[in-house]
Amino acid sequence: MKNKLADLNNHLFAQLERLSEEGLTAEQIEQESTRADAIVALSDQVLRNADLQLKAVTILANHGDRFIPMLPMIGKSE
Repeated sequence: MKNKLADLNNHLFAQLERLSEEGLTAEQIEQESTRADAIVALSDQVLRNADLQLKAVTILANHGDRFIPMLPMIGKSE
């Protein structure tokens, strides 16, 4: 998977455009609204995950010398 946060931004704007299309029926508006709710919920989780990753990288950058010995070896075979 090669999605980036910029892709998420593009998806959000694309959904905004779909919601603002003129001439949608009430049923189509309801479908797009439901879809938008799902996109927002997933987007929130993606952003929370990105925030957590940023916090972890910041801690390692600032205090990595203290924590690296306690981290499991990643990518090394035994």
